[in-house]
Amino acid sequence: MRIDILTLFPEMFQGFLLDSIIKRGIDKGLIEIYLHNIRDYSIQRHQQVDDSPFGGGAGMVLMIQPIADCINKLKQERAYDEVIYLSPDAPVLTQSVANRLSLSNNLILLAGRYKGIDQRIREYLVTKEISIGEYVLTGGELPAAVLTDCIVRLVPGVLHDESSALSDSFQSDLLDAPIYTKPADYKGWKVPEVLLSGNHKKIDAWRDEQATIKTENYQKNKK
Repeated sequence: MRIDILTLFPEMFQGFLLDSIIKRGIDKGLIEIYLHNIRDYSIQRHQQVDDSPFGGGAGMVLMIQPIADCINKLKQERAYDEVIYLSPDAPVLTQSVANRLSLSNNLILLAGRYKGIDQRIREYLVTKEISIGEYVLTGGELPAAVLTDCIVRLVPGVLHDESSALSDSFQSDLLDAPIYTKPADYKGWKVPEVLLSGNHKKIDAWRDEQATIKTENYQKNKK
């Protein structure tokens, strides 16, 4: 899988790409991630990439030309499954969306800044929009990193134990049941006895019950 990220601040991704699961996927040759500085594609003086909105109003808007030129250059080199814009007013990211995107060959992620991007980019160049929540951040870099992490860990071979991803919360209609590890008794805080019983039928039944309870509580708290 190849992921191209368009951003004004590529340095924000350096630590993220050099650690943990992402680095493992890169080192294994399972994923490629490329950062593209939008300013490099500006034809304006001083590499200007933003301007005031037509009709007036607060804030600055990312201009269409540098973003369009970057996207079009990439699309001339290979086919992309999606061109994704990270925006707070888009549909919220879900596990099922991440599952589908993990089957892609090539993705472009566009991280916006300031007041946003010229609407024509969204209308003519972007194929999918994703939000990581109903709140506003300074820019789209953190959402792009979140989406990348969410997708990459699902690529076969990235995780040591692929079954771990399949049992994550939101992979089914239920959240994952509570989990525990050693010691079984920490200062009087004890692990449920059923998990120590060795009776896997009872353990599975307990986990199903707890997952249902946890999911019901989660749904109630969302309201």
